[in-house]
Amino acid sequence: MKIAVSVWSCHKYLQDGSWSNADFIDYAASIGAQGVELLSIFWKPETDVPEVREALARTGLKLACFGACNDFARPSKEERTAALEDIKKSVDAAALLGARVVRVFAGDAKDGIAYEQGKVWIVEGLLEAAAYAQSREIILCLENHGVFAGRSEQVKELIEQVDSPALRSTFDMGNFLLVDQEPGPSFQELGPFISHVHAKDFKRAEDGAAGSYGTLSGKASYLGVVPTEGDAGVADIVSRLDGIGYMGWMSVEYEGLEEQKAGTARAVERLHGIVPGPKKHV
Repeated sequence: MKIAVSVWSCHKYLQDGSWSNADFIDYAASIGAQGVELLSIFWKPETDVPEVREALARTGLKLACFGACNDFARPSKEERTAALEDIKKSVDAAALLGARVVRVFAGDAKDGIAYEQGKVWIVEGLLEAAAYAQSREIILCLENHGVFAGRSEQVKELIEQVDSPALRSTFDMGNFLLVDQEPGPSFQELGPFISHVHAKDFKRAEDGAAGSYGTLSGKASYLGVVPTEGDAGVADIVSRLDGIGYMGWMSVEYEGLEEQKAGTARAVERLHGIVPGPKKHV
């Protein structure tokens, strides 16, 4: 397994303009990451393509994944077309910069959109997106995220309905807790489909705690923490990944209250302590 860092871990520095994607890559290299995960919402092709190429070459880091920020659970055809275009542009960026994986979303719940209707639009969009990705030798990895695709059985159903070798799973360790599901059992369901991993962790908090996330049922609240310091069972999941021979990327996606650079650096350090190294032959 190789450790990367998602730019979302330090998103405030991109949002306020103090960092470019190239600056983020320099930071990721300084804390011992082996790769980075970039996002379409922060991507400016005209300036980022040459700058990111140079930063990757200078640091020796790899582009582990390019993340689309699509949402197919939209009522208008124009909105769903825009979501598809976001994935296609992400696929093109990944192919250009040497990544083999594009993280995708399904789409989330909205007033007036029933789950069954949303699922129809999501499958239609992912079918077309997967066909495009396959034509460019890229794998789309669907993240467990939100109401329509937050649980492992939902992700599995969508992958099986699309039925394409170009659609697999981004296994986000922490997100299962927010939909009242334990990450360990979820691994059993999605293990055969995992081609990308987000190292994320949450810890149970008092209801209404500042900065906390409520669960889908409303029965619990969680705060983001450094992986291995919460309730997602990160070390157990890493062990399970090693057990199935997973050799892909594990991207830190830090969402805690600690200053983002400091929290992300600690996350990378913790993962280096539990991720198995290369197997030695005796």
